[in-house]
Amino acid sequence: MSEIEYYYSANSAYAYLGSRRFMEIADAAGRTIAHKPFDLRASLNAVGSQPFNERTEKHMEYFFVRELERWSEYRSAPILKQYPTHHDNALTPSNTMLVAGLVKGLNIDRLAHAMMEQHWAHDCDLADNKTLATIARSVDIDPVSLVAISDSKEVLQIYAANTQKAIEMSVFGSPTYVVDGDMFYGQDHLEMVERALVQPFIQRIPS
Repeated sequence: MSEIEYYYSANSAYAYLGSRRFMEIADAAGRTIAHKPFDLRASLNAVGSQPFNERTEKHMEYFFVRELERWSEYRSAPILKQYPTHHDNALTPSNTMLVAGLVKGLNIDRLAHAMMEQHWAHDCDLADNKTLATIARSVDIDPVSLVAISDSKEVLQIYAANTQKAIEMSVFGSPTYVVDGDMFYGQDHLEMVERALVQPFIQRIPS
């Protein structure tokens, strides 16, 4: 079964909003999801995207308030009425726990969604290992073995490789989906991802 590459950060609002729909699309197409948790902040800096703290108030109000409200309603994915309290905390603990799950051979679809949902709908701190353990248990995953290797050399190397690959591909946001080499940025492109899985888009302009 061929894969859909899925570049995202566990704290990403838009990855959360598209998460359930993406998994439905992948399942319907008979595709597995190749999870690629990566350091979103490092990637944004490396590919030249404007840092969040340098964006205008109007931009942030539109993209991270009004757009979130609309997509939350459209996707039936509840979100907080305010920005998550712990959103600026470290990305590594949650992302490397997901990588650890992959190393252990687990299907982490539900774990990834649960992390995002707990952060954006319930204001959970994804930098806190106790919180992450509770989230893992909520989807019937034993967190002990994952926490034990989350900061291991193997896991950190995979996380770094995901980030480097994202930079090389100019992945400038989360989520980004790659279908048979064709990259789609943003959960608002999921309908195009769905179409590409059935009928690939023609590339008329040479790359």
